Amino acid sequence: MHARVYRPPARLRKRVEAVEDDDKVIEPNTEATGVELHKDSRFYQSWQHFKDNNPYVNKVLDWKIKYDESDNPVIRASRLLTDKISDVMGGLFQKTELSETLTEICKLDPSFDKIKFLQDCERDIIPNILEAIVRGDLEILRDWCYEAPFNTLATPIRQAAAAGYRLDSKILDIDNVDLAMGKVMDQGPVLILTFTTQQILCARDAKNNVVEGDPEKVLRVHYVWVLCRDRAEVNPRAAWKLLDLSANSSEQFV
Repeated sequence: MHARVYRPPARLRKRVEAVEDDDKVIEPNTEATGVELHKDSRFYQSWQHFKDNNPYVNKVLDWKIKYDESDNPVIRASRLLTDKISDVMGGLFQKTELSETLTEICKLDPSFDKIKFLQDCERDIIPNILEAIVRGDLEILRDWCYEAPFNTLATPIRQAAAAGYRLDSKILDIDNVDLAMGKVMDQGPVLILTFTTQQILCARDAKNNVVEGDPEKVLRVHYVWVLCRDRAEVNPRAAWKLLDLSANSSEQFV
């Protein structure tokens, strides 16, 4: 059962602010920014190559195509409820890879615990990124994302701002956070996370008229996120970054 009530973070944080001692702030190394971007770019290319050559990963990240084959929203909604990751995967992806990935993460962070990690995802990582999206906070979003997913998520936010619209979207709930699979890559361990949200998507113009979405309609959104653990980052709460994602929404029928 999912008994926890979702509460959005009062203040969104960057990954490097993840220290419990407020007096001790880890400052980003501005001189190394160019190097970091280059590393990010190379890693994303490596991930893209792996994904392109792995039909099972592609299947999970291409949910959207499968559901969009139907024009009937009720059919799409029922499929979203009945299709589980294990069904989509057909049981073909090896469980040992996830186990090997978790072992690799434990080498980097001996305190790593799968249950606690999923809780941290639900209460910290996912809310920070999702709230940055619905609030249009590109600075926070950029910090949590590799370049490619950042550009994907930032484009509609920038388009709305350019049109003079303001976002009036809300995250109502996050649940069913689970690990689907893992992969040890040269640049770092990668975990593929699945979860669902209830959220409202809405944009308004300068006169407060709704121009996109519906403030009264609750959507159930199924996400697949690919998170990468930076080998060079010692602070585990600052080490995870969004490498890839897919999302599929259906109207919530109450």
